[in-house]
Amino acid sequence: MTRRFPERPIVCVGAIVVGPAGVVLVRRGQPPLLGEWSLPGGAIEIGEATADAVRREVREETGLEVEVGPLLDVFDRVHLDGEGRVEYHYVLLDYLCRSAGGTLTCGSDAADARWVRQADLPAYALPDAARAVVAKGLEFASRPS
Repeated sequence: MTRRFPERPIVCVGAIVVGPAGVVLVRRGQPPLLGEWSLPGGAIEIGEATADAVRREVREETGLEVEVGPLLDVFDRVHLDGEGRVEYHYVLLDYLCRSAGGTLTCGSDAADARWVRQADLPAYALPDAARAVVAKGLEFASRPS
C-alpha cells in the first residue's frame, strides 16, 4: 500500500524511550514530517507484532535496544493536501519503552536522534499530540514499580 494518498489508514507504532538522560527524540528525514522533531517509530509490517515493530523501528532509527512497556495512547495523524484530499493517514500506537542497550545514533528515516532532558523538551517544537504522550510517558515511568 502506498503511504501517500492511501486507500485506508496505515497502522504505526511510536516509542517514548526513557532513560537516565531523558527521552529520545528523532528529527524526521522523510515526509510528511520532514525536518520536524518527533518520537521514533513507523509502520507495522505484515505479520509483525506491535512490540516487535516498536523494537525494530527504535533500533533502525536510533541504534538503541528497548524493553517495550505499556501502550500509552492511540491517535490518528491525518494530513490533507492543498485540495483537501487525505495525503497521509496514520493510526499511531504509542508505547512506553526503556532503553536496554545500544548506542544512540542516527539511523534510517531520521536526520538526527538525541536524548532530551524533560526541561529541554519545549525547545523541540513537538506536535501537541507527541508532547502530550511524552508527558504521559515520563509521568508513568517515574511511578514506583
